[in-house]
Amino acid sequence: MAERQTGRHRRPPEQQATYREVFAIGEFRALWSAQALSYVGDQLAQVALAVLVYDHTRSTLLTALVYALTYLPPILGGPVLSGLADLFPRRTVMIVCDVLRAVLVAVMAVVAMPVGALSVLVFLVVLLGTPFSAARAAVMPDVLEGDRYVAGSAIANITHQITQVLGFLVGGAVVAIVGTYEALALDALTFGASAVILVGGLRRRAAPRRRERESLGLLRGTRDGARLVFGDPVLRSLVLFAWLCAFYVIPEGLAVPYAATFGGGAVTAGLLLAAMPTGMVVGSLLFSRFVRPANRLHAMGWMSMLACLPLVGAGVHPPLWSVVALWALSGVGSAYQLVANTAFVAAVPASGRGQAFGLAQSGILAGQGVGILVGGAAAQVLGPETVVAFAGVLGLSVAAMLTLGWNRVRGGVIAGTRPGPVAVAAPPGTGGDELSGVGRTAS
Repeated sequence: MAERQTGRHRRPPEQQATYREVFAIGEFRALWSAQALSYVGDQLAQVALAVLVYDHTRSTLLTALVYALTYLPPILGGPVLSGLADLFPRRTVMIVCDVLRAVLVAVMAVVAMPVGALSVLVFLVVLLGTPFSAARAAVMPDVLEGDRYVAGSAIANITHQITQVLGFLVGGAVVAIVGTYEALALDALTFGASAVILVGGLRRRAAPRRRERESLGLLRGTRDGARLVFGDPVLRSLVLFAWLCAFYVIPEGLAVPYAATFGGGAVTAGLLLAAMPTGMVVGSLLFSRFVRPANRLHAMGWMSMLACLPLVGAGVHPPLWSVVALWALSGVGSAYQLVANTAFVAAVPASGRGQAFGLAQSGILAGQGVGILVGGAAAQVLGPETVVAFAGVLGLSVAAMLTLGWNRVRGGVIAGTRPGPVAVAAPPGTGGDELSGVGRTAS
């Protein structure tokens, strides 16, 4: 969740104190350490898998397919598997998921297999991330309370962005030096290390709910979440802004074949993959520190267009340094997601927050997975540069339409006078308050 600012140019002293207090809590340190280690390992694995598939097949489509599998599984199994975090002790769910994923990734590292079998294992690994993420999000309020939870969420978000950058940069270099299978073995070790940290650092807690009550509430929650979000014009606008990432995430899925157009390999691909997260870190810091909260809501539409506009430049086939700069500038624009996230949190009634965020997260993952898959298929015919440019044009058009709609409703949000959405009861097992960070694999 985006860090909430109360001043224009400074972070309040009490928030700084809260950060220190949060890191003084041993259980949070365990969760944070496991998170940081896992994120770096996952970015390493994404680079390794993309390079492995492209080297073996020279197929842009298959490379994009495997990359898209890091987004799609939570959509198919997420609503049901997330409920495991309420059926069993959450510490147990996280540890078991880490151990199973360590085994699956280790199999990928030691056994040479066709792309089909590799895709199945990737699907299972990411699918297991759904109950892990749900359990981690659910246990955070038990570890941190009040302002500490806000600070802990901000720390988690910053950690996610920074480890994305480091993971992609280091991942490209590691793959180039040690090889793809060895890089996968390192990712398996990060899962194992995460499990060990959680065993030693997180205390046992009982399962929060009875198992027989869960399944019906999960299915009903999907319907109620859609009614809550799309029945309110403000929530509808904000969630569509969040789903806009389906367009500007396409370059990530094409990074390896794009690097090949410059004659580059894993290091070049890692550089391209790191460009957007780097831009988002810079944009988030500048946007949150130097722009007033009300002005952020005014600028959100323009920022969303900035997230797509630089990608259009790929159509003129610029040199590598220009592509990196354009992708980084797109990342700066994508910092509008933090504003959309904060406004979404404020606008959703507490009783329906789990439903609303479940819908938003599923849409984000679906858009990213489908966007990368369609982009990979198109790049097989048109080439990665043309597809990235088309993604920029389409995204810019959609962003402009969303901005026009947002301009009609944002006044009530800024003034705090908009009518509240109709609250619906949250089903058992829902929770969380972030639009991003839905798994170890980044968005």
